[in-house]
Amino acid sequence: MALTTLDPRTALVVIDLQAGIVGAPTVPYPGSEVVARSVELADAFRARDLPVVLVRVSFAADFGDVPPGRTDTAAAGGSRPEGWDVIVPELAGHPGDIHVTKHNWGAFHGTDLDVQLRRRGVTQIVLTGIATSIGVESTARAAHEHGYHVTLATDAMSDLDADAHANSVARIFPRLGETGTTAEILQLLAKTHG
Repeated sequence: MALTTLDPRTALVVIDLQAGIVGAPTVPYPGSEVVARSVELADAFRARDLPVVLVRVSFAADFGDVPPGRTDTAAAGGSRPEGWDVIVPELAGHPGDIHVTKHNWGAFHGTDLDVQLRRRGVTQIVLTGIATSIGVESTARAAHEHGYHVTLATDAMSDLDADAHANSVARIFPRLGETGTTAEILQLLAKTHG
């Protein structure tokens, strides 16, 4: 589906572009490209006084806040290097940005993201980040369930698994919102927000 519009109060929500994640071997785009495209979008949103939300995943030192439950893969616990959960410097340092720390895949559950958006009158979000099939998809699903219009910048996200990325982009995202490239979103932003 082609992009149709951006609501007057649209927010950019950037998922997990932090020190310990952007260096992972992601496909189809390296983390540096995801960061660069997210920076382009963030700059354009800030220039129009539209909210930018920087989401990071982090856990307590004792990992007591790691989600419980039995899974076939190892839990998120274990040691992490100092600063692994710090937002990359290319995106950090803007005092007007909203910062959300999550302890789950998605950015809504257990955080104040919904409250932060609703208090600012936000009705639509544009999503970027890593990983496409985990943090981005989980956040997109929850945003859709919360009644937000969702736009997904498909070239400003990447995954650890090519098939998982492709599945999210081709099969899941069209059911949750509209997809487009960074350039298409920037063009629409200029058209709808001057």
